[in-house]
Amino acid sequence: MDLTLEEGGLRAPETKTDSPAVRAAMAEMMQAFDSFREANDRRVGEIEKRMSADVISEEKVERIGRALDDQEKRLERLMLKEMRPPLAGGAGVGAGQAGPSEHRHAFEAYVRGGDEGGIRRLEQKAMSGLTGADGGFLVPPETEGEIGRRLASLSPIRGLATVRAVSSSVLKKPFALTGPASGWVGEADARPQTEAPQLSELTFPTMELYAMPAATAALLDDAAVDIDRWIGEEVEQAFAVQEGVAFVNGNGVARPKGFMTYPFVAESAWTWGKVGTVPTGTSGAFSPGTAADSLFDLVYALKASYRQNATFVMNRRTQAAVRKLKDADGNYLWQPPAGASARATLLGFPMVEAEEMPDVSPGSKSIVFGDFARFYLVVDRQGVRVLRDPYSAKPYVLFYTTKRVGGGVQDFDAAKALNFAA
Repeated sequence: MDLTLEEGGLRAPETKTDSPAVRAAMAEMMQAFDSFREANDRRVGEIEKRMSADVISEEKVERIGRALDDQEKRLERLMLKEMRPPLAGGAGVGAGQAGPSEHRHAFEAYVRGGDEGGIRRLEQKAMSGLTGADGGFLVPPETEGEIGRRLASLSPIRGLATVRAVSSSVLKKPFALTGPASGWVGEADARPQTEAPQLSELTFPTMELYAMPAATAALLDDAAVDIDRWIGEEVEQAFAVQEGVAFVNGNGVARPKGFMTYPFVAESAWTWGKVGTVPTGTSGAFSPGTAADSLFDLVYALKASYRQNATFVMNRRTQAAVRKLKDADGNYLWQPPAGASARATLLGFPMVEAEEMPDVSPGSKSIVFGDFARFYLVVDRQGVRVLRDPYSAKPYVLFYTTKRVGGGVQDFDAAKALNFAA
């Protein structure tokens, strides 16, 4: 069983931090997993002896499982907090760093006091065509870049997918339906003319995503407040939540098309444009005693070129069920992170929790396994725009912040789903 890949190459970014809080959280998580393993072993032993587990044992396993989830999320939050770099400029500018750009100075004057002169001159000088008809100005490039980095840390699918920045509203990506004809010939044989490949294209339109943080006059007047950082922190959560839903379940109407909305077919009948599936053998559940087999089938339904960088994606309730599974030798298939900056693994492959994935139910595709960098494409149109509104919610100042995002499947063979069906 050759499944000891090095985290599929998709581990969280390494960090040199070794703070007491991170060490304590990691120790508590390992302790929680040991307690979970002990309680679940006792539950399994009761089932083997009496064909059912004691209610108290079941409740204890569920309670410890929830605590393990909480510890994992706490560790992720701590690591995310310590990995975030400061925004360029403002309080984040130190020795050896470049000072705030002219764009940033002009943007801060606009945000704090509504002075449009400086930023309007800059955009006219740059002949910017990215400002919308409803007004607003582009944030400085360093702020836009930081928003993108924060979203990659918070939005699970964005963190796995390929992200491409474009300046137009639509990205068109060609792909070959059939490759060029080829074959073997002898040294003196005639070379027949080959046919040209048949090409088609995938279209990824970008849709507008918005957030509207509010600030008080006192906040804007406080020179110690880093306005760029404040805007980035305010919009990151709102953008990440909306992206998380759209990249998984979006219908493609005024939002990206999520990978769960494409057609699913049995792997034996797979064709381009559909996502292949592997059945568990039991409707709405893993097959008793052979749960590991269906997961192995899912792993090896993926071609080796995709498998080496593959990741399991599921929600926390499905992960709770998977956490109880063992292989034929009694080893748990789910393992906690090997370190503070690593991910939990299933069969040696990293796991990512996406809350928008469906719960286990008859016919559900609750687990997707694949190389998401080749499977899903996120398209960002360059330019995050901010419109200052001091009138609509007096005495607060609203900042209507928008960005354009698209997304969709780009390689239908790069991921497979586990179908909870017979």
